[in-house]
Formats: sequence, structure tokens, C-alpha cells
Amino acid sequence: MAQPVVVVDHVSKKYRLYRERNNSIKIALMRGGRAKVDMFWALDDVSFEIEQGSTAALIGENGSGKSTMLKCIAKILRPDKGAVSVTGKMSALLELGAGFHPELSGRENVFLNGAILGLKQKELQARFDDIVEFAGIGQFIDEPVKNYSSGMYVRLGFSVAINVDPDILLVDEVLAVGDEAFQRKCLERFNELKSNGKTVIIVSHSMTSVVNMCDHAIWFKKGHKMADGKPREVVEAYTGSLNLNEHRATERGDRWGSGEAQIEKVELLDHHGSPVTRVGSGEPLTVRLWYAANEPVARPVFSVAIVTLEGLVVSGPTTREHGEVPEKIDGDGYVDLHLDRFPLLPGTYDLTASLTDYTLAHPYDVRRNVLRLDVDRKGEVEPAGVVSLGGHWAFGP
Repeated sequence: MAQPVVVVDHVSKKYRLYRERNNSIKIALMRGGRAKVDMFWALDDVSFEIEQGSTAALIGENGSGKSTMLKCIAKILRPDKGAVSVTGKMSALLELGAGFHPELSGRENVFLNGAILGLKQKELQARFDDIVEFAGIGQFIDEPVKNYSSGMYVRLGFSVAINVDPDILLVDEVLAVGDEAFQRKCLERFNELKSNGKTVIIVSHSMTSVVNMCDHAIWFKKGHKMADGKPREVVEAYTGSLNLNEHRATERGDRWGSGEAQIEKVELLDHHGSPVTRVGSGEPLTVRLWYAANEPVARPVFSVAIVTLEGLVVSGPTTREHGEVPEKIDGDGYVDLHLDRFPLLPGTYDLTASLTDYTLAHPYDVRRNVLRLDVDRKGEVEPAGVVSLGGHWAFGP
């Protein structure tokens, strides 16, 4: 059994929220010297352990306490109750450009930041070329970092942090600003650290990344630990907790179109024809689009887009590709998309429904994120990804 290198023992952390501050001596005297303060517990009695060599993710909605927890592990914040025990050298990338001086060059900041993280001058000189190469800064290394883009900032900061050769690497969501090539390099380095017995702890809003790259996940909600275990199970618990019937803001862009015909309602039906909001991976499903045409609309095309919570379009079937385009619609009716086997892996997805002309260029009605769908685990499914291929393995002779 691997030994725990991070032990969080009944940790609580509070912040003071000032409703009214004493901005002058006069106001302080009038109030008897007391400002009006509310206590906000960002963390409330949280306990967990992270083993050596694991890649762990802290997940949850904004304000759930995960970043506060990461800062407590990094010793940036001190818990008001409980304790955090860390074994080994730690390196943290928690804030964009943390520790950088804007007036200094990239080269000078590498040596400054490296010294803050515990590297000696000779060690930094020996690793300098690797740091610059990984960051992809190139000729800009001698330019003041105040002239860097946000991407250059975070690449250089991350490159310094991982070249400290830490036993434990803490990374907040700042990696989201990197481009695709940099993200790939980071994932490769995470795998390299893990294979060398290092521990990586990340805060992430990308559930796909958590499932694919982590072997431990902890879900936070309003300062409490809600679940702790295997990434897919924790992610399913987290996404499944989202309120399916929550009010969606009618912000501009959620629905648009010329209005000659409209999508009145979208339903999900099981194999019995009963409305559902959840479906099992691999089970039959029908998506029914109810429409109403105020006037005859020639050759309309209906389409459905299924999108992950991270914005990845999984599929976007249309009636045009299937050769199911009526000459016209007039009045009320519905059209069904029948799926004999719903192929998506467990998780939460949003559904967008569209009604357009035959060219797909003119929208009569588009309803973005009109429905949220939970996909449950049914039997054995692939451990990572979005789509279940449903194949089988067989060895040859």
C-alpha cells in the first residue's frame, strides 16, 4: 500500500465578510468601535488523504472551497481548525504569474521564482535551458514579463514549478489558459511525474480531464467534502447532483430565430414511450421535438446537438442527413430521433434543438441548452472518454 503524503485532518477555514467597515475614527466611535462582520466558513470539517504517486483532483462548483483547500495544503493559508500534514518537497502553481516581478525579464524571474521555490543558483543554471524550452518562450526570455501574454506567463511559471523536481506538485485551474500543445506537454509531464513516484494535486473544472488523467477525486460543495474516491464515480456523483430543473436565465443567445416555426417542447422518452430525464448508457432513447408552424414552412430541417458540460459537441444529427425532410410543415406536430442504443458514457450533457431551412443557414428557432440529461452507469462501460463503442475484445491464436 502506498503511504499518504498529504493528510487533511478535520480542517475548517473561515473568512470575515464585512457588511460595514469603520472607514474613519468618527464612524468607529459612533458604532462603539465594532464593524459589522459575518463569518463565512470556506471549509467545514474536511478530512481526506492523498497517497504517494497518485494524481488527485479537487472538483466542485465555484466557491465550493477547493482552491482554499489547495492553499491550505500549500501552507499559504492556515486552517482555523484541524491540521494539514505534508510529507516531501512541495511546489505550487496556484496563481497566474505568482512570484513574478513585472519589471524583471523572464530570465531574471526564473532565477527569482526558482529561489523562492527552494532551488539553488547552480541548480537553476543547470536546468535553465530545460525551463525555457518547456515554456516555449524562446527569444522573449530577456524581455520584461509585463510584456508577456497570459499564456506566456503561465507557461513560464509552470515550467519553473515542475523543474523544482517536487515530491508534490499543486496546480490550480491556471493551466486552462495554455494552448492545446502546451496542455499536451503538461499532461505528458504529469504522467512522467507520476511514473517517478511523484504526487500531483490539481483543481479542475474539466470533468473529462479529471476522469482521463486522475486516479483520485474529491468533490467539494459549500465547504464540505461530498465524495472521495475513484474519479469516474465522484464525477458522476457531482454532475448528477446538478439541478436538472434549475431555472435557466433567458439571456440573449439562449434562443433565437425568425419565428415562422418554433420548437415548442423537447422530450426524452424511454423504450416504453414515457418521459425521462435520465437514461442508462447503452439503453434505448427517443428525443421528441414538438413544433408549431405559424405558416407553411418548406423543407424544414430539425437537428439535435448533444454537448458536454465543458462545451464539447459529442454529436449533432439532423433530419437532412437521414433523408427525412418533409416538403413542408404547417400547424402542430412532432418529430422523433430514435436511438436503439444511447452510446454516451455516464455523465451530464446538455441538449440543443434547432429548426432551420434546408440549407441550415436560416434558423427558424434554435433553443440552446434546452434540456439537461444525466446518463447513468448500466453494467460495465469504458473507464474514460465520452462515447461507449460497445465492442468486444478477442485474442487470436
